[in-house]
Amino acid sequence: MNTAITRGGPFGRDSAAALAYAEAQGAAPGAELRIPVASGSRSRGLRHVLVALAAACVAIAAWHGGQAAFLHAKAALGQWLLARAWEEARAQGGAAKPWPWADTHPVARLTAPAHGVNLLVLEGASGRTLAWGPAHVAGTARPGALGNAIVTGHRDTHFAFLRELRGGDVLVIETAAGTTRRYRVERTFVADRSQLKLPADGRSTTLALVTCYPFDAIDPGTPLRYAVVARAD
Repeated sequence: MNTAITRGGPFGRDSAAALAYAEAQGAAPGAELRIPVASGSRSRGLRHVLVALAAACVAIAAWHGGQAAFLHAKAALGQWLLARAWEEARAQGGAAKPWPWADTHPVARLTAPAHGVNLLVLEGASGRTLAWGPAHVAGTARPGALGNAIVTGHRDTHFAFLRELRGGDVLVIETAAGTTRRYRVERTFVADRSQLKLPADGRSTTLALVTCYPFDAIDPGTPLRYAVVARAD
C-alpha cells in the first residue's frame, strides 16, 4: 500500500474556485469549524466582513509570495466548508459534498482533546484531497470500525500536532452515524516510506495517523514518515 503523502493541488476542479466559493458562503481563514450564524441584515453584514477578511488574507499571502500562508488559509477555509458538509451528513445521513464539484466528502471527525484538535477526515488520500484536510486511505478500515484505519495529513497544517502526541494520549473518532470510539496512543515512530509497517490485524480496532518527517523540513519530498498508532479502549 502506498502511504506516500504528496503536496496537494486542485481540489476536484480548481483551488481558486473552491476558495471563492468558501468566501462567498461567508468563510474566513482561521474560522475553521465553528462560525456563528446570524439572521437578517446582521447575517449579511457578517458575511461581508468575513468575505473581506478572507480576501485580505489571500491577497497578503500573494503579495508576499507566501505559499505557506496560502496553504494555511486554504486549509482553514477547506475545514470550514467541510464542517458544513459534515453537519449535513449527520442530519440527513449519507455523504455530503463540501461544494458542488468536490470529489470527496467528510467521513469522520478526529479530535485530540488534550491538544485542542478538532478535524474532519476526508475520503481518499489523494494529493488534492490532502491539501484540504487529513484523509482516510482507501483500502484500510473505516475510521471507528474494526481493523486498522489509516489517516494521512500534511505535517505543516492539519497534522502538525502529531509531534505533540505521547503514549496514553486520547484520540476520538466520531462517525457520520453518530457513534464515537476512543483510542489511546500506543506508540510513535519514524520510518522510510518504503519500509513503513502498520498494524493489519482485522480482529482489533486501531488507528494510524501518518505524516511526512521531519516536521520542520523545507523539502516536501522527504522519504521519511512519522506514524502514530493508537488502539481503541
